[in-house]
Amino acid sequence: MEFTHTYTTVDAHAGGEPLRIVTAGVPRIPGATILEKRRWASEHLDHVRRALMLEPRGHADMYGCFVTEPVSPRADLGVIFMHNEGYSDMCGHGVIALATVAVAQGLVPRSEPETRVGLDTPAGFVEAFVRWDGRRVGSVRFLNVPSFLYLKDLRVSTPSFGELTVDVAFGGAFYAYLDAAQAGLEVVPAQVERLVRLGDEVKRAVTAATPIQHPLEPELNALYGTIVAGPPRDPANDQANVCVFAEREVDRSPTGTGTAGRVAQLVARGRLRLGEELHNESIVGSVFVGKAVERTRVGGLDAVVPQVSGRAAIVGFNQWVLEEGDDLGRGFLVR
Repeated sequence: MEFTHTYTTVDAHAGGEPLRIVTAGVPRIPGATILEKRRWASEHLDHVRRALMLEPRGHADMYGCFVTEPVSPRADLGVIFMHNEGYSDMCGHGVIALATVAVAQGLVPRSEPETRVGLDTPAGFVEAFVRWDGRRVGSVRFLNVPSFLYLKDLRVSTPSFGELTVDVAFGGAFYAYLDAAQAGLEVVPAQVERLVRLGDEVKRAVTAATPIQHPLEPELNALYGTIVAGPPRDPANDQANVCVFAEREVDRSPTGTGTAGRVAQLVARGRLRLGEELHNESIVGSVFVGKAVERTRVGGLDAVVPQVSGRAAIVGFNQWVLEEGDDLGRGFLVR
């Protein structure tokens, strides 16, 4: 039996959403910026993404990352996030999971009671703080890239749900935001198929209706997904939401960048004060806590710096192989 490729990963999850971290089996990724590194990875390592994200090793809702050397003085690591369709601009659950692994595995110098982990992402520098008691990793909080409300009260037409009103906000990636009640839905696992259809149709409708343009970085000019919100199952939380992103992928976590964008949206609408917490529940019941810690501007737009908090856990240390002649092993999706 001959293997053409071998990859080593650490698998983790944050709030139920997986992060498969590639630790060996790929070359150094060149580039002066993370965006340059992402372009190189897309051109030269997409076979690795397909092999590790898609079936038979992954699935339609898999998520992962390549870790690179940092490109800025304050960062400890660089990161390129990936999924079933391609590559992400930023990922909050991924930051929480990667920071957890970095501290647990000693990839950064550890300090008590909190260890700082600086990450260079395609969307910019992100600073995470990991609780560490000398033995175990606890919760993680991170200061996100500046986030802002981009469009409000945009009317779009969808084939299955008719006319809907959405906001568009940026929290490291652009999302369309709407209440599930507009489509007669609830944020519960039993309705996930219709929630996926809603998210996909809204994403397509918004993309067709208006250009999405980041004020400073053209490579971030794309609508990444749809955030559908509703009442929480736990009354201690403020809302529940589900994110449908990439190629109809469903986030099990409350979505870190989506939470950041939601905070920016609510602050801009006067529904959340600076420093006030938003307890955001996922479709599986996990919780991220978001708040705006300061005001800023991005280009000509009012923005905030959000802090998002959550927890992650390591679930496996894996070695993956690709056997010579195994074409299906290169990656496929049924859905």
